[in-house]
Amino acid sequence: MNERTLSPGAGAPGERDAVDPELASLPEPPRAERKATLLLLATTALASLAMVALLARDAAYAFTASHVTDLGDLRVAPAGAFVANEYARGVGMLGGAGAIRFERSFESDSYRVAPVAGRPDVWVELRVPDGVDPERYVPPTSFAGRLVRFDAAGPRHRGLVGAVASLTGQTVPNGAWLLVDGESPDGARWVVALVAMFAVFAAWNVITIGRIVRKVS
Repeated sequence: MNERTLSPGAGAPGERDAVDPELASLPEPPRAERKATLLLLATTALASLAMVALLARDAAYAFTASHVTDLGDLRVAPAGAFVANEYARGVGMLGGAGAIRFERSFESDSYRVAPVAGRPDVWVELRVPDGVDPERYVPPTSFAGRLVRFDAAGPRHRGLVGAVASLTGQTVPNGAWLLVDGESPDGARWVVALVAMFAVFAAWNVITIGRIVRKVS
């Protein structure tokens, strides 16, 4: 009579097909929590990428040549002499019509933005030191800083055009220029670090999403 020998790891057919009760008692994978985690990671990644895009122009200014472009008298400087995101210098008297003062969070100094007298399409932003009476503040007539389009000056100037219109009734012309006095390329290095942080954060979220999907699938 022939005998069939079973291997040590093999069992009877019924035993092999049986379901382990301990495995069966385990809870199902938390699909709802997984979806919520993936959604949160995706939202955070998109928000980080949006911040990278929003601050890209500010970060690019940090790599601008430190040589100052002299525009001369801002009231009569030709339009072709103005270049966006450039470190520029100019002189001129500031007009009172349309000028406003504003503050930024976590900063003790205040700011003043005003058009160049006789040149409504060129504006200057000045920092007013803390402790100086705004009513007695006399603005300088020489400025050096970042030159940008007023409507593309970045998140730190968001809503400024509307504020000028609502507070003074004066409309900032489309395509107007803004010279941010005192803002040099070296002073914009912190924006580069901020953009790098958001980029790394976005990449980390995308990689984490890939790992979660790969493990569960």
